[in-house]
Amino acid sequence: MFADCDRTGDHAACRAALMHRQRVMRVLGVDPGLTRCGLGVVEGRPGSALTLVDGGVVRTDAGGDIASRLLTLEQEIERWLGEYRPDAVAVERVFSQHNVRTVMGTAQAGAVAIVCAARRGLPVATYTPSEVKAAVTGSGRADKAQMTAMVTRLLRMADPPRPADAADALGLAICHIWRGGARLRLAAAVAAAARPPQAAARPPQAAARPPQAAARPAHPPPGPPHASPGPPQVAAHTLSPGGVT
Repeated sequence: MFADCDRTGDHAACRAALMHRQRVMRVLGVDPGLTRCGLGVVEGRPGSALTLVDGGVVRTDAGGDIASRLLTLEQEIERWLGEYRPDAVAVERVFSQHNVRTVMGTAQAGAVAIVCAARRGLPVATYTPSEVKAAVTGSGRADKAQMTAMVTRLLRMADPPRPADAADALGLAICHIWRGGARLRLAAAVAAAARPPQAAARPPQAAARPPQAAARPAHPPPGPPHASPGPPQVAAHTLSPGGVT
């Protein structure tokens, strides 16, 4: 296909054909949190219009037991995975926060989402908020209002998604659809380069040639020596009274 691009110079058409060949992906985005965990499902492929499947927030009681709250998150995420059957899961990565308690809760909620995806054999990608903002708005420093406005526009929604956790989850799904394929290919290439080179296979040895038959002599071997001619045999004659017989 790229050789045709070089010959015709129609690179735009070639890029469009490449985008058309890429498979439509359905992604579940997870904006983790113990009190509010945003979930959003988006379907699409790079270079094409995106489709909103669903979005929402899972809430737990801030004063409840940590075990029961995590169990509630696990049950709801499992329900979303079973109902919408995504091809991949994108989770926001915790990078730094001053409130240690908030960091712990966010990390625990994110771990629940990752475990749920792994249980079903789904690929999981994690993105920082700056990566998601850059992918969706073009700026890693976009604020919440800019993110929500762009998500609303990209998904052609009549009203902005509320609360902001739902918009963040939808942004994570959009980010993975647009960047996840290239990211996975890059990771695969890095992993392949890190593997030690395999020893070159030894070429198969040629099969032993069967022993050749002894060369036939140019002249046949001399036969047994002929017996030397003996003295001429003389016929025996007997004398009879009537003459020689």
